Amino acid sequence: MRFIAFFIASFLALLAQPAAAASSPSLSSLEQQLSSLVSGTSADVGIAALDLSTGETVSIKGNTPFPMASTVKVAIAALYLAQVDHGRRSLDDRINGQSARSLMARMLIHSDNRATDILLKDLGGPNAVHDWLQDNGISGLRVDRTIAQLLSSKRDLWDRRDSSTPVAMVDLLKRIYSAQLIKPESRNYLLDLMAQCQTGKNRMKALLPFGTPVEHKTGTLDGLTDDVGFITLPDGRRVAVAIFARGGSNRPKRSPRRPARSMTASSRCSRGLSAVPPHQPNRCSCTSSRAGRSAALLRPSWSSAI
Repeated sequence: MRFIAFFIASFLALLAQPAAAASSPSLSSLEQQLSSLVSGTSADVGIAALDLSTGETVSIKGNTPFPMASTVKVAIAALYLAQVDHGRRSLDDRINGQSARSLMARMLIHSDNRATDILLKDLGGPNAVHDWLQDNGISGLRVDRTIAQLLSSKRDLWDRRDSSTPVAMVDLLKRIYSAQLIKPESRNYLLDLMAQCQTGKNRMKALLPFGTPVEHKTGTLDGLTDDVGFITLPDGRRVAVAIFARGGSNRPKRSPRRPARSMTASSRCSRGLSAVPPHQPNRCSCTSSRAGRSAALLRPSWSSAI
């Protein structure tokens, strides 16, 4: 289960080399190594990543549907912001006595399910989000139920309702970043909230060197661990990443306390990532037990949180 750390370190190391990026190397070798590592784990894992500057991609089971869990909240936020951009709504609108701005922050930073369903109902329900995605050419991602309905349903990690392929999720992230779905101002607002994400601290952030800018959204169900978002390279380029993992026999241990700052062997392969602008909103720690943290990413959470 150490392949997630290998994936992130190898992919970022490749993209961080200007010569390599310019020559647009084949990523087939990396995909083959990842496939080999995936085959050695009892979890069912799907990964997709896209360099938003060069267009280089890598994926494992990229077209296989996985439950989105709370990663669907990125799509809900994007639709609301698209309507703000078109003057149909405002972040200062009051919904159930709360501002849309407050609900959005609770949904993305703390993964608040009630706040999510309030916004979702105001938008017209799951069908409104699903239809908007389809109308904008995003296929392979479907929204069928509210969060309350999803949690009350019998758990089936192979249910295609409320699922996304890794490639479809990365496509959504790409369109958000390129301002195809929402205006740059709304995109920056959304990414700022994702940078403050407080859930899943043992996932993408924990596998990267201290100070690496990450804007992400996690998703968790019994037996399911998801993480999607953006990672910024030292030269400012962003990589859109979607990681989904379900099943598996290993139960997670409580995440250890993260040290304030550690530059050990685990960060040697990508030491340059620590050099980021001081104004970046998020900071994460890198520990000497990267393999252990990568295993934690793949082990499904056994809580009922989403």
